[in-house]
Amino acid sequence: MKESTLNILCDPKTKGRLKLFEGTLEKGVLMLEQSERTYLIKEGIPWFLEEKDIIGSNLKYQKLYDRIAPLYNFSNKVYFYFKFGGEAKYRNQFLEELEIKRGDRVVEISCGTGDNFPFLPEGIQLFGLDISKRMLKSCKRNLKKWRLDAELFYGNAEELPFKDEAFDVVYHVGGINFFNDKEKAIREMTRIAKPGSKIIIVDETEKLIETTYKKTPVVSNYFKEATTSAPVDLIPSGMMEIELRNICKDLMYCLSFRKPL
Repeated sequence: MKESTLNILCDPKTKGRLKLFEGTLEKGVLMLEQSERTYLIKEGIPWFLEEKDIIGSNLKYQKLYDRIAPLYNFSNKVYFYFKFGGEAKYRNQFLEELEIKRGDRVVEISCGTGDNFPFLPEGIQLFGLDISKRMLKSCKRNLKKWRLDAELFYGNAEELPFKDEAFDVVYHVGGINFFNDKEKAIREMTRIAKPGSKIIIVDETEKLIETTYKKTPVVSNYFKEATTSAPVDLIPSGMMEIELRNICKDLMYCLSFRKPL
Protein backbone atom coordinates (compact mmCIF):
# COMPACT_ATOMS: atom_id res chain seq x y z
CA MET A 1 0.00 0.00 0.00
CA LYS A 2 1.27 3.47 -0.85
CA GLU A 3 1.76 6.11 1.81
CA SER A 4 -0.58 8.48 -0.06
CA THR A 5 -3.37 5.92 0.26
CA LEU A 6 -3.29 6.19 4.04
CA ASN A 7 -4.57 9.75 3.67
CA ILE A 8 -7.90 8.59 2.20
CA LEU A 9 -8.52 5.71 4.62
CA CYS A 10 -10.75 5.81 7.68
CA ASP A 11 -12.17 3.38 10.20
CA PRO A 12 -15.07 1.64 8.40
CA LYS A 13 -17.31 1.76 11.46
CA THR A 14 -16.68 5.18 13.01
CA LYS A 15 -15.08 6.93 10.00
CA GLY A 16 -12.33 8.05 12.36
CA ARG A 17 -8.77 8.67 11.25
CA LEU A 18 -6.33 5.77 10.92
CA LYS A 19 -2.58 5.79 11.44
CA LEU A 20 0.20 3.26 10.93
CA PHE A 21 0.69 1.78 14.39
CA GLU A 22 3.53 -0.64 13.70
CA GLY A 23 5.33 -2.37 10.85
CA THR A 24 5.12 -1.12 7.28
CA LEU A 25 2.42 -0.37 4.73
CA GLU A 26 3.22 -3.77 3.18
CA LYS A 27 2.97 -5.76 6.41
CA GLY A 28 1.88 -3.86 9.47
CA VAL A 29 -0.98 -2.66 11.65
CA LEU A 30 -3.34 0.29 11.22
CA MET A 31 -4.87 1.80 14.34
CA LEU A 32 -7.86 4.05 14.87
CA GLU A 33 -6.62 7.20 16.56
CA GLN A 34 -7.59 7.56 20.23
CA SER A 35 -8.71 3.93 20.25
CA GLU A 36 -7.29 0.43 20.50
CA ARG A 37 -9.05 -0.82 17.35
CA THR A 38 -6.54 -2.14 14.84
CA TYR A 39 -6.49 -3.58 11.32
CA LEU A 40 -3.79 -5.78 9.83
CA ILE A 41 -2.03 -5.11 6.54
CA LYS A 42 -1.09 -8.34 4.76
CA GLU A 43 0.97 -8.25 1.57
CA GLY A 44 -0.01 -4.63 1.07
CA ILE A 45 -3.76 -5.28 1.51
CA PRO A 46 -5.46 -3.78 4.60
CA TRP A 47 -7.95 -6.19 6.22
CA PHE A 48 -11.04 -4.30 7.38
CA LEU A 49 -13.16 -7.39 8.08
CA GLU A 50 -13.27 -10.03 10.77
CA GLU A 51 -14.86 -13.38 10.07
CA LYS A 52 -17.38 -12.92 12.90
CA ASP A 53 -18.75 -9.80 11.18
CA ILE A 54 -19.61 -11.61 7.94
CA ILE A 55 -23.16 -12.95 8.26
CA GLY A 56 -26.33 -13.56 6.25
CA SER A 57 -26.23 -13.16 2.49
CA ASN A 58 -22.78 -11.59 2.69
CA LEU A 59 -21.41 -14.81 4.17
CA LYS A 60 -23.32 -17.03 1.75
CA TYR A 61 -21.99 -15.27 -1.34
CA GLN A 62 -18.53 -14.74 0.09
CA LYS A 63 -18.31 -18.53 0.25
CA LEU A 64 -19.50 -18.77 -3.34
CA TYR A 65 -16.90 -16.35 -4.66
CA ASP A 66 -14.13 -17.92 -2.60
CA ARG A 67 -15.11 -21.22 -4.18
CA ILE A 68 -15.19 -20.09 -7.80
CA ALA A 69 -12.24 -17.66 -7.67
CA PRO A 70 -9.65 -19.98 -9.28
CA LEU A 71 -11.68 -20.44 -12.48
CA TYR A 72 -13.54 -17.13 -12.46
CA ASN A 73 -11.58 -15.27 -15.13
CA PHE A 74 -11.27 -18.22 -17.50
CA SER A 75 -14.94 -19.17 -17.32
CA ASN A 76 -15.98 -15.57 -17.87
CA LYS A 77 -13.78 -15.21 -20.93
CA VAL A 78 -15.28 -18.32 -22.49
CA TYR A 79 -18.85 -17.25 -21.67
CA PHE A 80 -18.38 -13.69 -22.96
CA TYR A 81 -16.78 -14.94 -26.16
CA PHE A 82 -19.73 -17.12 -27.11
CA LYS A 83 -22.45 -14.86 -25.69
CA PHE A 84 -21.21 -11.40 -26.71
CA GLY A 85 -18.39 -11.93 -29.16
CA GLY A 86 -15.68 -11.10 -26.66
CA GLU A 87 -15.02 -9.70 -23.21
CA ALA A 88 -14.57 -6.11 -24.37
CA LYS A 89 -17.96 -6.08 -26.07
CA TYR A 90 -19.56 -7.17 -22.81
CA ARG A 91 -17.70 -4.89 -20.41
CA ASN A 92 -17.75 -1.75 -22.52
CA GLN A 93 -21.54 -1.71 -22.36
CA PHE A 94 -21.30 -0.46 -18.78
CA LEU A 95 -17.71 0.78 -18.43
CA GLU A 96 -18.35 3.36 -21.15
CA GLU A 97 -20.81 4.97 -18.72
CA LEU A 98 -17.94 5.93 -16.39
CA GLU A 99 -16.75 9.51 -16.61
CA ILE A 100 -13.02 8.99 -16.14
CA LYS A 101 -10.38 11.65 -16.70
CA ARG A 102 -6.63 11.23 -16.61
CA GLY A 103 -5.37 11.40 -13.05
CA ASP A 104 -8.74 10.49 -11.51
CA ARG A 105 -8.97 8.39 -8.38
CA VAL A 106 -11.22 5.45 -9.38
CA VAL A 107 -12.62 2.76 -7.08
CA GLU A 108 -14.52 -0.42 -7.90
CA ILE A 109 -16.60 -1.71 -5.02
CA SER A 110 -16.68 -5.52 -5.21
CA CYS A 111 -13.79 -5.65 -7.66
CA GLY A 112 -13.49 -9.44 -7.58
CA THR A 113 -10.53 -10.63 -9.63
CA GLY A 114 -10.11 -7.17 -11.15
CA ASP A 115 -11.36 -8.23 -14.55
CA ASN A 116 -12.75 -4.77 -15.33
CA PHE A 117 -9.41 -3.07 -14.66
CA PRO A 118 -7.69 -3.78 -18.01
CA PHE A 119 -10.57 -2.08 -19.84
CA LEU A 120 -10.26 1.23 -17.99
CA PRO A 121 -8.29 4.22 -19.34
CA GLU A 122 -4.60 4.60 -18.54
CA GLY A 123 -3.22 7.28 -16.27
CA ILE A 124 -5.61 6.83 -13.35
CA GLN A 125 -5.24 5.92 -9.67
CA LEU A 126 -7.01 2.59 -9.31
CA PHE A 127 -8.53 1.05 -6.18
CA GLY A 128 -10.59 -2.08 -5.51
CA LEU A 129 -12.42 -3.55 -2.51
CA ASP A 130 -13.94 -7.00 -2.11
CA ILE A 131 -15.40 -9.28 0.56
CA SER A 132 -13.74 -12.43 -0.86
CA LYS A 133 -10.12 -13.00 0.11
CA ARG A 134 -9.62 -15.55 -2.66
CA MET A 135 -10.94 -13.16 -5.29
CA LEU A 136 -8.53 -10.48 -4.02
CA LYS A 137 -5.68 -12.98 -4.13
CA SER A 138 -6.52 -13.72 -7.77
CA CYS A 139 -6.82 -9.99 -8.43
CA LYS A 140 -3.33 -9.37 -7.09
CA ARG A 141 -1.91 -12.06 -9.40
CA ASN A 142 -3.84 -10.63 -12.34
CA LEU A 143 -2.54 -7.12 -11.72
CA LYS A 144 1.01 -8.42 -11.90
CA LYS A 145 0.22 -10.34 -15.11
CA TRP A 146 -1.49 -7.32 -16.67
CA ARG A 147 1.25 -4.94 -15.44
CA LEU A 148 -1.33 -2.77 -13.76
CA ASP A 149 -1.12 -0.96 -10.44
CA ALA A 150 -4.07 -0.89 -8.03
CA GLU A 151 -4.57 -0.61 -4.28
CA LEU A 152 -6.68 -3.48 -2.89
CA PHE A 153 -8.73 -3.74 0.30
CA TYR A 154 -10.50 -6.59 2.06
CA GLY A 155 -13.76 -5.11 3.30
CA ASN A 156 -17.53 -4.83 3.26
CA ALA A 157 -19.32 -2.53 0.81
CA GLU A 158 -21.77 -1.60 3.57
CA GLU A 159 -18.96 -0.12 5.71
CA LEU A 160 -16.35 1.34 3.40
CA PRO A 161 -12.93 2.28 4.85
CA PHE A 162 -12.63 5.48 2.82
CA LYS A 163 -13.04 9.13 3.77
CA ASP A 164 -15.91 11.26 2.50
CA GLU A 165 -15.57 12.45 -1.10
CA ALA A 166 -12.31 10.53 -1.61
CA PHE A 167 -12.95 9.38 -5.20
CA ASP A 168 -13.59 10.98 -8.57
CA VAL A 169 -15.24 7.81 -9.89
CA VAL A 170 -17.15 5.14 -7.92
CA TYR A 171 -18.69 2.08 -9.54
CA HIS A 172 -19.92 -1.42 -8.69
CA VAL A 173 -20.36 -4.43 -10.98
CA GLY A 174 -21.95 -7.60 -9.65
CA GLY A 175 -22.92 -8.51 -6.10
CA ILE A 176 -25.25 -5.84 -4.77
CA ASN A 177 -28.33 -7.95 -5.56
CA PHE A 178 -27.47 -10.14 -2.57
CA PHE A 179 -25.86 -7.73 -0.10
CA ASN A 180 -27.26 -7.81 3.44
CA ASP A 181 -28.05 -4.10 3.25
CA LYS A 182 -28.19 -2.73 -0.29
CA GLU A 183 -29.41 0.68 0.84
CA LYS A 184 -26.47 1.14 3.20
CA ALA A 185 -24.02 0.08 0.49
CA ILE A 186 -25.44 2.65 -1.92
CA ARG A 187 -25.24 5.35 0.74
CA GLU A 188 -21.61 4.43 1.34
CA MET A 189 -20.77 4.59 -2.37
CA THR A 190 -22.43 7.98 -2.54
CA ARG A 191 -20.58 9.20 0.55
CA ILE A 192 -17.10 8.46 -0.83
CA ALA A 193 -17.83 10.02 -4.25
CA LYS A 194 -16.90 13.63 -4.92
CA PRO A 195 -19.76 16.09 -5.55
CA GLY A 196 -20.79 16.05 -9.20
CA SER A 197 -19.64 12.44 -9.70
CA LYS A 198 -21.66 9.93 -11.66
CA ILE A 199 -22.07 6.63 -9.78
CA ILE A 200 -22.66 3.38 -11.68
CA ILE A 201 -24.23 0.19 -10.26
CA VAL A 202 -24.44 -2.91 -12.47
CA ASP A 203 -25.76 -6.37 -11.60
CA GLU A 204 -27.65 -9.37 -12.94
CA THR A 205 -31.27 -9.20 -14.03
CA GLU A 206 -33.81 -11.86 -13.21
CA LYS A 207 -33.34 -13.17 -16.75
CA LEU A 208 -29.69 -14.09 -16.19
CA ILE A 209 -30.41 -15.77 -12.87
CA GLU A 210 -33.24 -17.84 -14.32
CA THR A 211 -31.63 -18.78 -17.64
CA THR A 212 -28.04 -19.33 -16.50
CA TYR A 213 -27.24 -19.31 -12.77
CA LYS A 214 -30.03 -21.67 -11.74
CA LYS A 215 -28.93 -24.08 -14.48
CA THR A 216 -25.18 -24.03 -13.77
CA PRO A 217 -24.17 -26.98 -11.53
CA VAL A 218 -21.43 -25.27 -9.51
CA VAL A 219 -23.51 -22.23 -8.51
CA SER A 220 -27.14 -23.32 -8.84
CA ASN A 221 -27.58 -24.09 -5.13
CA TYR A 222 -26.77 -20.48 -4.28
CA PHE A 223 -29.56 -19.15 -6.50
CA LYS A 224 -32.43 -21.62 -5.96
CA GLU A 225 -34.64 -19.06 -4.21
CA ALA A 226 -32.96 -15.95 -5.62
CA THR A 227 -34.92 -13.07 -7.10
CA THR A 228 -33.61 -9.66 -7.99
CA SER A 229 -34.51 -6.16 -9.13
CA ALA A 230 -32.57 -2.95 -9.63
CA PRO A 231 -32.46 -0.93 -6.35
CA VAL A 232 -33.75 2.32 -7.83
CA ASP A 233 -35.88 3.03 -4.75
CA LEU A 234 -32.79 2.83 -2.51
CA ILE A 235 -30.91 5.71 -4.12
CA PRO A 236 -30.45 8.53 -1.55
CA SER A 237 -32.79 11.46 -1.87
CA GLY A 238 -31.48 14.47 -3.73
CA MET A 239 -29.50 12.50 -6.32
CA MET A 240 -29.73 13.71 -9.91
CA GLU A 241 -29.95 12.18 -13.40
CA ILE A 242 -31.21 8.80 -12.19
CA GLU A 243 -31.28 6.35 -15.10
CA LEU A 244 -31.96 2.62 -15.32
CA ARG A 245 -31.57 0.51 -18.41
CA ASN A 246 -31.04 -3.12 -19.28
CA ILE A 247 -27.81 -3.98 -21.08
CA CYS A 248 -25.93 -7.07 -22.27
CA LYS A 249 -28.95 -8.65 -23.99
CA ASP A 250 -31.12 -7.83 -20.96
CA LEU A 251 -28.94 -10.03 -18.75
CA MET A 252 -27.64 -7.09 -16.71
CA TYR A 253 -29.04 -3.77 -15.53
CA CYS A 254 -27.10 -0.52 -15.37
CA LEU A 255 -28.29 1.97 -12.74
CA SER A 256 -26.64 5.37 -12.70
CA PHE A 257 -27.11 8.64 -10.85
CA ARG A 258 -25.19 11.83 -10.14
CA LYS A 259 -24.23 13.21 -6.76
CA PRO A 260 -25.17 16.92 -6.68
CA LEU A 261 -22.52 19.63 -6.35
